[in-house]
Order: sequence, then structure tokens, then C-alpha cells
Amino acid sequence: MADIHIDDFYRDVAKIFLRLYAQFPRKTILYVEDISGPDEPDEFGLHNPRFHACFSTMVWLADHDYLCFEGTILQEALDQVVLSQKAFLILTSRSELDEGFRVHNPSLPPSVAQEFQSNISQLRGAMKGGSSIMIKNCVRYLLDHSVVDSF
Repeated sequence: MADIHIDDFYRDVAKIFLRLYAQFPRKTILYVEDISGPDEPDEFGLHNPRFHACFSTMVWLADHDYLCFEGTILQEALDQVVLSQKAFLILTSRSELDEGFRVHNPSLPPSVAQEFQSNISQLRGAMKGGSSIMIKNCVRYLLDHSVVDSF
């Protein structure tokens, strides 16, 4: 039996990293609904378990030094959130993972070729491809590897 909640965790981490990387170094508000999708609270005003899991993923990333934030907005969002130095360096480092998203073209300028070899490029490719297995592999690689001599 597949652990769907773990696949959701990997997808949430990928979306969070991509969203915060696109805003870096600006601090922003990160809404749970922007990551997990729309949610309609029940008649008691409670969010569904998927919504809570996404919020917990955001807090978990902060607890493990992948992002920094100044506060929460209820359980709806993180306020003034930004990638940590650790996450930024991991995302911009050269990836040894090859999920088939690298572009091997000798005519590309070196700066463009380096960008295609980065972890963020691998993550973008995995999300664009939509395969849960590729997303899991990329996110596990990012969470498992500390930064050593990038590029």
C-alpha cells in the first residue's frame, strides 16, 4: 500500500522550495492553500487533514533549518518566510542526481549549462514532469545531502 501522505509531503516540500526560491531573498507570506490547494473548512471551521499536513510540512522545514519565518498567521500561513542559507546553497548547488532533466548541449553558454545542472533545475524538471517517483527522488536527495563545494 502506498503512503500517499509521504508523497504529499515530498510534493509540498518541492512546491515550497520552488516558491521561496522564486522570491529569494525577499521575505514573503507563504499560504498553505497556495501549496496544498483550496480548502473548505467544515461546519466547525476546521481544515481538512491535507491542509494541516501541509502546514506541518512548512513548520517541519523551519524546524530543520531549511527556511526561516517570523510568525504564523493562524494555521493559514507563515509570515515573513525566506529560504535559509542552507536551503539556498543546496538548491543552487550542482546536482549529482540525474533524473533526466539535465541539458547536455555544448553550445550553451557556461552559465546556462551550470544552471541546468543545479538542484533547483532538477526539482523544476521533476515538478514539470509530475511523476511522484521523480519528485520523491529529488526531494530526498535535497534533504539528504548537505552542501559541499558547489560548482
